[in-house]
Amino acid sequence: MISTEYIRLMAAYTSWQNQNIYHAADTLSDIERKEDRGAFFGSIHATLNHLLWGDQVWMHRLAGTPKPTQPDISGSVNTHEDWDALKADRISTDRALIEWVSRVKEDDIRGNFTWYSGISQTEVCRPRWALVVQLFNHGTHHRGQVHAMLTAAGAKPDDTDVQCLRSEHFTWPEP
Repeated sequence: MISTEYIRLMAAYTSWQNQNIYHAADTLSDIERKEDRGAFFGSIHATLNHLLWGDQVWMHRLAGTPKPTQPDISGSVNTHEDWDALKADRISTDRALIEWVSRVKEDDIRGNFTWYSGISQTEVCRPRWALVVQLFNHGTHHRGQVHAMLTAAGAKPDDTDVQCLRSEHFTWPEP
């Protein structure tokens, strides 16, 4: 099982890396961000839309935040056509994530959670802690794809290693 310390670390890492990726993507034109680069969701812009959508789905389930505007994965790539709107929603979602993890208790991640999965068209039940891991794992996976696309496009994202997380994002506990 995971701990609240792990959740807080991963939320800080997620927010930091989203800032990193979006800052690098800002150096590209809208056309470059929307160019099909052969990734699963095609472009940098579409992949970032899907990542935002996924975070919002899991935050809705785990923290009770509003549902994303798109109802399913196929629409997730169209969450925001406008780059500035996508960035603003990303910042808002990251703030909600940080706010949620600041009040999560160990009991909040115990037990199971049941939901209806649109992907499998069935009810699914999994341990809550595993779904929190899924929230962060999904983001790391897609940010890795975006990082590769950004690098190939000539943008220069910063470090992605968790040990490089700076004190303005996370205070490491004393050993």
